[in-house]
Amino acid sequence: MKQLQDRGTLVLAFIAGLAINGTFAAVFSSVVPFSIFPIIALVLTVYCLHQRYLNRTMPVGLPGIAAACFVLGVLLYSAVVRAEYPAIGSNFLPAVLSVALLFWIGFKVRTRKAQVTE
Repeated sequence: MKQLQDRGTLVLAFIAGLAINGTFAAVFSSVVPFSIFPIIALVLTVYCLHQRYLNRTMPVGLPGIAAACFVLGVLLYSAVVRAEYPAIGSNFLPAVLSVALLFWIGFKVRTRKAQVTE
């Protein structure tokens, strides 16, 4: 059950990264059309993360992985938007950094899982 809660925190951090970059792009970018949904997603995700922070203790190592998931969400949204709207710029760097970060997160999660089972 504890690993499921940890995954939920990581997913919420990833969604928060997507939502904050989506909100920023929707509000400040003239190329991306405005939408209220990233703002709603950001508010709900931050509220859920805050409730998790108040009600549960985070195990050792999880805050770093959660921060990496947040940055992964930011980078992936940036790569997708840049692929959809090429006028913004190339998506090469965000895509490469996303893949590298994804492998690092996978390595850290497997390392944590091996430490928990010992």
